[in-house]
Amino acid sequence: MSNNYHSSGGISFLGLLTIVFITLKLLGKIGWSWWWVLSPILIPIYIIVTIILIVIIIASIKSLFKSNRRKNDTRKNYY
Repeated sequence: MSNNYHSSGGISFLGLLTIVFITLKLLGKIGWSWWWVLSPILIPIYIIVTIILIVIIIASIKSLFKSNRRKNDTRKNYY
């Protein structure tokens, strides 16, 4: 029997960069704020949250325009 199990797991570039930054910070080699040290992890999260918020805002605006259009259509049909 052949075992065809392939694992694509492992640490990403951003994960490795974060580990390097944390190590340098703990060794006192860099004097950065912890925000900058953890930025390789935080920046992708901020980008995803920003995209989600933009989609929610666009969907809300579309819904608002659709709602106003329906109100205007019903008023035209009423008179």
